[in-house]
Amino acid sequence: MRSLLRLVYDHGHDFSAVLADAGLDFNPLEEDAPGYRAEVSAMQYSRVYQQVLRRLQDETFGVADNGLATPGAFRMMCYCIIACDTLGQAIQRAAEFYRTFFDERSQLYANFSEPVARVGYRRFQPPQAGQVGAMEAYGLSVWHRFFGWLCGRPIELKRVDFKGAAPQRMDKYEALFCAPLYFNQSSDLLYFDSACLSWPVVHTEHSLQEFLRTAPYQLLIMDVDPGSDNLAAQVKAMIGHDFSEGFPSFETISSALNMSAPTLRRRLKREGTTFQQIKDDARCDAARLHLGRPELSINEVALQLGFTDPSAFHRSFKKWTGQTPGQYRAGQRKLA
Repeated sequence: MRSLLRLVYDHGHDFSAVLADAGLDFNPLEEDAPGYRAEVSAMQYSRVYQQVLRRLQDETFGVADNGLATPGAFRMMCYCIIACDTLGQAIQRAAEFYRTFFDERSQLYANFSEPVARVGYRRFQPPQAGQVGAMEAYGLSVWHRFFGWLCGRPIELKRVDFKGAAPQRMDKYEALFCAPLYFNQSSDLLYFDSACLSWPVVHTEHSLQEFLRTAPYQLLIMDVDPGSDNLAAQVKAMIGHDFSEGFPSFETISSALNMSAPTLRRRLKREGTTFQQIKDDARCDAARLHLGRPELSINEVALQLGFTDPSAFHRSFKKWTGQTPGQYRAGQRKLA
């Protein structure tokens, strides 16, 4: 959060408007200010992120020091890779995209020639002086979580390399990656098992649109624990958060996962769930997400979730959470 706001300040913008538009009533850069909180919710962070991008336009993708090109470029790269069959194909196409349109600072490096795949930023320079910065860590974390989002399941990292020296708060970096960290290296790289490269890309252009509209919210709430890897998580990822045009059919999802409908049903039962339960969980998550957007009325939230009758949404939400949509929204405002 602080890095994003400093980015706005460094480019000559007034970040008080960013805070106001994002619904924050305190300044995260002033720890002694009234109402200061050390942490904000994933949705609040996402709103700040989106407000920053709107103001900086094509100046940065939020990670200027890592050369992550522009928000428009990232969006176009996403559309270029979403039709890929596997994660490996998607990463190779993403690397080709940045290699074609941007200089070395913004190019994504990928090496699949060994049992452990390496992806990140390869620099032909000596290790940098000073501690690794939060933006470098954020840049690698975005790619790690984005790759997991594409496949609908977390990717276990074998190690993470940074050019900078070890930071003072190692615990935050360890919690971010859940992997051994190496500093003063020649490149900023993620290492993971090459077997992950054959995992299918489970998302579609439709779910990508919702992802880009709320980014980076879905990446921030992702479970990055590899122990939670399961089929239900993949199905839920494919369902997404936007139901204004209905749900993807069971047959569509089973086909995308390269298995028959009876096989998918049987495997979900083995995991203790059903397609209907996953749909209800996804809809409940989406309802919480949309109720966190103050610009939407509750009736508009109902439409976003595919309910033509707002009263049906009220009944369903109370069944899922024990609260009415209005009660849930009021509770969230008190926490904000």
